Amino acid sequence: EVHLVESGGGLVQPGGSLRLSCAASGFTFDDYTMSWVRQAPGKGLEWVSGISWTGSSTYYAESMKGRFTISRDNRVNTAWLQMNSLRPEDTAVYYCYVRRKVTPVYRYWGQGTQVTVSS
Repeated sequence: EVHLVESGGGLVQPGGSLRLSCAASGFTFDDYTMSWVRQAPGKGLEWVSGISWTGSSTYYAESMKGRFTISRDNRVNTAWLQMNSLRPEDTAVYYCYVRRKVTPVYRYWGQGTQVTVSS
């Protein structure tokens, strides 16, 4: 059975940091690219960051560049999102999302972890 489990969310003050984790099981993790996607209250899904299946290439939405760092370790089937200099507008539910890099293409989502940035 496929599982993607996010953790590490919480309440943090503006300017603070959090590190989100996404633990994968039930599939071959290094066959998949991985992304973090978020949804703020009352808004649609917003892509945050992505990483290649090897971890050698990383990508960020413009407003996250220089503040967020995505990484993965295929030996432990886990990915992370280090978030620094957090802003109130970063408040959202953060989801990890994986997509198989070859056909047939499978996609899986985690259940999400809440991040709240507030003083």
